[in-house]
Parts: sequence; structure tokens; C-alpha cells
Amino acid sequence: MTADTATDVFESHRPVLTGVAYRMLGRIADAEDVVQEAWLRWSSAPREDVREPRAFLVRIITRLAIDRLRQVQSRRESYVGPWLPEPVVTDFGPSAPDTAEQAVLADSVSVAVLVVLESLSPLERAVFVLREAFGFPYAEIATALDRTEAAVRQLAGRARRHVEERKPRYDVDPAHRRDLTERFLAAAGGDIEELLALLAPDARLVGDSGGKSRAPLRIIESADKVGRFLFAVAHEQVEDLDFRLLELNGGPGLLLFLGGKVDSVVQLDIEDGLIRCVYIVRNPDKLARFTDLPEKSGGAASA
Repeated sequence: MTADTATDVFESHRPVLTGVAYRMLGRIADAEDVVQEAWLRWSSAPREDVREPRAFLVRIITRLAIDRLRQVQSRRESYVGPWLPEPVVTDFGPSAPDTAEQAVLADSVSVAVLVVLESLSPLERAVFVLREAFGFPYAEIATALDRTEAAVRQLAGRARRHVEERKPRYDVDPAHRRDLTERFLAAAGGDIEELLALLAPDARLVGDSGGKSRAPLRIIESADKVGRFLFAVAHEQVEDLDFRLLELNGGPGLLLFLGGKVDSVVQLDIEDGLIRCVYIVRNPDKLARFTDLPEKSGGAASA
């Protein structure tokens, strides 16, 4: 295999490798670091005996991601306030032409699922991502993790049960989720009663600032407390606030601008027509990639 061919092969599998790494780590920068390290290993390794490059590369990326996850988990223990995954613009495009497959990918990259995955062990998380998000055969996962197929099946079952017990059964209709997101934004800016009506009684708000900007250091719980907090914040900044609606983590999200600069990302968990959780990311380290997106005055934007 020539150098050019090796590069072409790697690039053809980069979307899958990045997808696995992001779901494992929850941060684009960490995922890109792992993918780059995988490339260095791929480009320098003897490849004459590699019959299935995709399986070979997934094995590399999975093991690197597990090692990186063990490192970052210790750092997250000292994180200031709640930790949320870095928001990512999602457009699955031709890599997932089937509607059902797109739904699976969107679910596996949702904020709610990524938060739940944080409570899994690195091995459980790897098995869940490879099996549930990308549909890898158990035998291939076993090879990637250097485990028996029986052990992988046990890990998969345990991880699946854990995720299903904890993730919300949110509304998967994109049009309905987008409509409710727009209504939420309008209500937060002008109608407290309408805002409270959109929230589930046990609604929660999770803010991630990493201690680098203003955000609640504890989770806010109950519709009344969440609604009144959001209403107060929106009216405090209303004159300088603008937004853009776009697809983030497989669903509609809001990119908020304050004084023309990226300020935060807001994402919603929606279930049975009500908002169950409001996620707000204000850590500037997790918003840096959005600074190149042009601001859309009035919020009109295509996902």
C-alpha cells in the first residue's frame, strides 16, 4: 500500500473514527487528538497484512479513546459545576442515507445520551458506542477490545440497560422539536406563563461554565425555578441578545450571541410535548468552534 493509498484509506474512514471518538470522549478537541494519533500509527505501521482497514482503524481508535477517557475522567472530577459534552453541529449527510440509521446516530450523539454515557466504565462505553451507534458485530468489537465475544455481549447488555433506564424518551419528530424550541425562545423573551406551560413539572436546567463564565453551579430543578431563572436571564440581556437556530447533537439547538459575540448554546430534551431538561453550555472552551459561524440576525437560519 503506497503512502497516497494509505492516506486515502484513512480519510475514507475518518468520519466513523471521529464519530466513535467524540461519543467516547464528549469533546471535539479530544476526539481530534485521538484521530490524529490513530493516523500517526496507521501511517507508520506495516500494512501489508491488513485485510480490513476499517476494522483495524476502529481497533486503534477505540483503544486510544479508552486510554484518553481514563485520563479525562480524573480531570472532570475537579471540574467546576456540572459537566456537559461539547456541542457539535450534526449533519450526517450521505454517511447515513437511511432515515432509521440517521435516527440511531442522532440518538447516540444527543446530549442526554452522552451525559448518561459518562456514568459507564470506559469499556462499557466503548461497547455501547460501537454496537448501538455504529452497529459493529460483537466479534469485531471483541477483537478491538481484546476480549471474548461472550464478555463483550455481557458488557453490551449491561451498558444498554443502564442507558435505557436513565435516558429520557424524548420526542424524535424533528419538526415538533424545532417548533417547541422556537416557542421556548419566544416565551423566554416575553411570556413567563407560556414558558412555564412548556416545561414539564419536574423540568431541570443544567449549566456548564467550567467556572469560566456565569452559570448555575448546581442543577436547577422544577418548572417554576427553571422558568423564572430563564425569564430573568433573558430580560437581563434582552437588548444585546440574538440567536441562531441550527442542528446540534442530532436535534435543534440555539446558538446565542450577546453583543454580537457567541455567548452560549442551549439545547432541550423534549418528551411528550414538554421540555424535560434545558442544557446551557457557556464554557468558552466548548464554544470556540462556533465563533466562525456568521451571526444570523433575528435567528433565521437553516439547520
